[in-house]
Amino acid sequence: MKAFIFDLDGVIVFTDKFHYQAWKKMADRMDIYFDETINNRLRGVSRMDSLEIILENYKGHKLGQREKDLLAAEKNDNYRKLLETMTPDDVSTDVRNTLKELRHRGYKLAIGSSSKNTKFILERVGLMDAFDAISDGTNITKSKPDPEVFLKAAEYIGESPKDCYVVEDAYSGIDAAEAGGMTSVGIGDAAGYDKTDIKIQKFSDILSLS
Repeated sequence: MKAFIFDLDGVIVFTDKFHYQAWKKMADRMDIYFDETINNRLRGVSRMDSLEIILENYKGHKLGQREKDLLAAEKNDNYRKLLETMTPDDVSTDVRNTLKELRHRGYKLAIGSSSKNTKFILERVGLMDAFDAISDGTNITKSKPDPEVFLKAAEYIGESPKDCYVVEDAYSGIDAAEAGGMTSVGIGDAAGYDKTDIKIQKFSDILSLS
């Protein structure tokens, strides 16, 4: 194996609470029922697909694409304001030290995230230079469980999918890794998923794979 491709939210940083707060603010304004159970369905899912899930509980008129685009933009504005509070302290020592050690061992490192805010987040937490490539919501047309984001990441670092580990915390991310012919490493919720190839309990457990 020559490379590690990491999901961002729930693996490198934890912004689930910000996503929830931003969607909740939009949903409340639209009088749409939204709770943490529904929010869990959004993990690893693109912004527009997440909106469609939330709108399952919308009782108003049929929304056109422009209205949906405006709602997605509203959520993102709320989310980015929350992201501005992030600092390097939002990345654990465990994550930072593990990334440094993997780089020291000669592995290529990439991000594979559906988020269009990936680069902004990495800049806020001081990790832009930690990765050789970033594949995110700005360069894909299909969100997980489609493997596009991971296949693009492998392409950007010049490695074959079969030579890449994908580290994920969401079921949809594991499905995407499997569909892309990569070896999946599950942490968090994904460590309990039966389709996950390798299950770890903490981020530094990755070092036992190399």
